Amino acid sequence: MASVLTNINAMSALQTLRSISSNMEDTQSRISSGMRVGSASDNAAYWSIATTMRSDNASLSAVQDAIGLGAAKVDTASAGMDAVIDVVKQIKNKLVTAQESSADKTKIQGEVKQLQEQLKGIVDSASFSGENWLKGDLSTTTTKSVVGSFVREGGTVSVKTIDYALNASKVLVDTRATGTKTGILDTAYTGLNANTVTVDINKGGVITQASVRAYSTDEMLSLGAKVDGANSNVAVGGGSAFVKVDGSWVKGSVDAAASITASTPVAGKFAAAYTAAEAGTAAAAGDAIIVDETNSGAGAVNLTQSVLTMDVSSMSSTDVGSYLTGVEKALTSLTSAGAELGSIKQRIDLQVDFASKLGDALAKGIGRLVDADMNEESTKLKALQTQQQLAIQSLSIANSDSQNILSLFR
Repeated sequence: MASVLTNINAMSALQTLRSISSNMEDTQSRISSGMRVGSASDNAAYWSIATTMRSDNASLSAVQDAIGLGAAKVDTASAGMDAVIDVVKQIKNKLVTAQESSADKTKIQGEVKQLQEQLKGIVDSASFSGENWLKGDLSTTTTKSVVGSFVREGGTVSVKTIDYALNASKVLVDTRATGTKTGILDTAYTGLNANTVTVDINKGGVITQASVRAYSTDEMLSLGAKVDGANSNVAVGGGSAFVKVDGSWVKGSVDAAASITASTPVAGKFAAAYTAAEAGTAAAAGDAIIVDETNSGAGAVNLTQSVLTMDVSSMSSTDVGSYLTGVEKALTSLTSAGAELGSIKQRIDLQVDFASKLGDALAKGIGRLVDADMNEESTKLKALQTQQQLAIQSLSIANSDSQNILSLFR
């Protein structure tokens, strides 16, 4: 049926043209933005995943910046530790020189003093962003942390850190205002050289005199002995017993005939040394420590000066040897602390590399979800342009049908 009011062919052609134009608009949008999923209406599931991944990638970028800051702190501390180790080695060499009988200890001390000042300068300057990992107040427990990684597990996100505990085995200078300094460079090392103490020993129920090895407090504790709560001059544990004699710990064993209690203060017997005339007398029931004569000989000296305070000019040859051992102990502690800093530095370097690769992987994953395939979109655009031209031509033909009706009335 031909009608001038309703042109069905034109309506159909127009509908087709509108559909083609809509498809062209979508295709042109993808081409111009480069995205196949640009909003939630395009694909809600992919858009949601991509949005979350973009957020994580941004957080990962922030973590990389934080890791860079942490790496700078560790690098600064590590550089300071290396410099300190080099200077302490020089101090060690000076002590070796001071053991020569003809050495001028006063001049050597002048060099040692300058090296000590250099140590202080290195420790004070090894600071980055207001943090110094080489010194701290050891009266409290402090842990330095740097950002290590950003983790999403399930629906939970978290930031993992790399921790470095500042304790007596890692801190070089103890900044506490009062109390005994326990930093590697400012602690007074103990148990480092020979010392003997003469005691009256309970051997087989008879008191005799002998020169026996004296132990430092550090040595005694390292062997597992603990100071008795009722008597601070007695220590038992780790298969050994110790009694304090003139300020030094003497190793022995517990006499089964008597026990160590507050009512039998063994240290009271030995702290006041017997006279030579008492040698060979019978032992009293309270003599509960049997000194082990096999441990006789060289003992330990407790040093009063640290690496930062030692004065070579006032030392005897024996003292120089003692402090040489102390400096060697300090070098061992410094090396251990430096090794841990090096391990943290290596871990940070690995994490920086991993974070970079992880960021690239996330970007690729997002791209696979939402990026448009430009080859495919360009092909679609060409096809739609052709379809649009044909649709326009079809609409033009349909519109001309009403003109043909006029010929019926001629």
